[in-house]
Amino acid sequence: MRNWALIGIALAFACSAPKSDQETFSELQREEIAPIATVEKTAPISSLEQKLIDQGLVDIQTVDPSIRVELKYSTEDNFFGQDVYGELTRCYLQPEVAQRVKSANEALQREFPHLTLLIYDGVRPQSVQQILWDSLDKPDSIKPLYVADPKIGGLHNFGVAVDLTIFDTQADSVLDMGTTYDYFGYPAYPDREKQMLAEGKITQTHIANREILRKVMKGAGFTGIGSEWWHFNAFSRKEAGEKFSLIK
Repeated sequence: MRNWALIGIALAFACSAPKSDQETFSELQREEIAPIATVEKTAPISSLEQKLIDQGLVDIQTVDPSIRVELKYSTEDNFFGQDVYGELTRCYLQPEVAQRVKSANEALQREFPHLTLLIYDGVRPQSVQQILWDSLDKPDSIKPLYVADPKIGGLHNFGVAVDLTIFDTQADSVLDMGTTYDYFGYPAYPDREKQMLAEGKITQTHIANREILRKVMKGAGFTGIGSEWWHFNAFSRKEAGEKFSLIK
């Protein structure tokens, strides 16, 4: 007859005996470890940005994520030397204008896969236009040469104009266009390129780089202006006024 008391003691001892390292490791391997939940944080939308969204504008990078954006009016690196956009860092445009910019970028990358558009400015709300107008230290009669009168509104104020350049991803820098953005002088004038070339103010390389930009933008339905190599319009002032409202 078995001695059940002795067997019980032996079993109790076995259960309480310390486990070997291998036994412990094996048990840990069998345990299901619950994944640690992560919370993805997104930057809050500023009140200005929400106003743009509410007025039907779209973020260009949701239309084409390969397009780069560096809003100069969200920095002090502009003609006025002040940040007037605050927390706004995304470029907003009318939806059909954003589609045209996308088409221009696709044409650029088909020919030059290492290049992409870099946007300096898109929509400029009327409220911001007023700040620029008031801060410009010029007589009112001359101010329209530098910035559109906010009472009338320019094409930026309708969300149908875009300021941009070309970024070289291989060189990790913008193409040299001969002047910086917001340079007010003949070297930045497309209409004066031949004269500036003859005077040694810009080079043939500068003109060739500008031609790449003009080609893809015009191919997508934009028109340039004679005094800024970086500025392109999707519509005339008359067309913009008929199709869209001023962005507040």
